[in-house]
Amino acid sequence: MIEAFEPRVVAFCCQYCAYAAADLAGSMRMEYSPSVRIVKLMCTGKVDTLHLLKAIEDGADTVFVAG
Repeated sequence: MIEAFEPRVVAFCCQYCAYAAADLAGSMRMEYSPSVRIVKLMCTGKVDTLHLLKAIEDGADTVFVAG
């Protein structure tokens, strides 16, 4: 049996924008894939490229920054 591909996603999210939206979605009992990992940051404008590359190096299939 072949399993469906479930990408591992790392999301770098601004505390006051994208993270607040994800938190609100949780409060509304909306669901998203458990393979998504959210990293809360004070400001995504200061994200270092090395952190993005490290996430991919450590096994993430995709990385995104949301502010």
